[in-house]
Amino acid sequence: MTVGLAPSAGATPPGIPSAATAKSELSALTVKAEGSMSGYSRDRFPHWIIISGTCDTRETVLKRDGKNVTTNSACSATSGSWYSPYDGATWTAASDVDIDHVVPLAEAWRSGASSWTDAKRQQYANDLTDPQLIAVTDNVNQSKGDQDPSTWQPSRTAYRCTYAEMWVRVKYVWKLTLQSSEKSALTTMLNGC
Repeated sequence: MTVGLAPSAGATPPGIPSAATAKSELSALTVKAEGSMSGYSRDRFPHWIIISGTCDTRETVLKRDGKNVTTNSACSATSGSWYSPYDGATWTAASDVDIDHVVPLAEAWRSGASSWTDAKRQQYANDLTDPQLIAVTDNVNQSKGDQDPSTWQPSRTAYRCTYAEMWVRVKYVWKLTLQSSEKSALTTMLNGC
C-alpha cells in the first residue's frame, strides 16, 4: 500500500474540468429535493457491457487506470497495479479493485435518471467519455455506497477537489439535479481547490 500523490498511471478518467469550470457548471445545476427510490434496481442500469472484442467496461477501466496491466484472452486482468486516489492504496490484484460510478446509480435515479429509458441508463452506467468511472479500493467503494458528497468524501483530502470536479461534470453532462446539502458540500470542496 502506498500513500501520496497519484502516479501518472493512476486512475485518471477523461473529461475532468478545471475548478473554475466546475464552479460554473455547479451554478447551472438545478437544486431539487431528492426523488424517490421507488422502482429502482441496479438492473435498470445495465452495466459492464462489451466495449471492444471481449473487453467489457470494467476491464476497459482496469486497463485505463492501471499500470503494467496484462490480460488473458478473455480480457480479464491477470497482473498489474492500481492506485486508488480515494484512499491512497495501491493494489496488485484486480479483485481488490472496484470500478466506482462517481455519481452512484441510485443517486442518479433519485436525481432524474428514474425518468430515463433503460438504454439511456445503460449509457450512463458505462460512460467512458466523462469522469464517471474510476478504479478504486473495493471496500472504500462499498463504504461510499450511494452517498453524495454531503455525507461521503474521499479520505485523501488531496483528492477531494478532483472528486468534486468529477461529480459536478457528471451531474452537469447528464442533466441531473442536486439537493441543497450536496451543492453546499460541493461548493466547499471546490473552494478548497
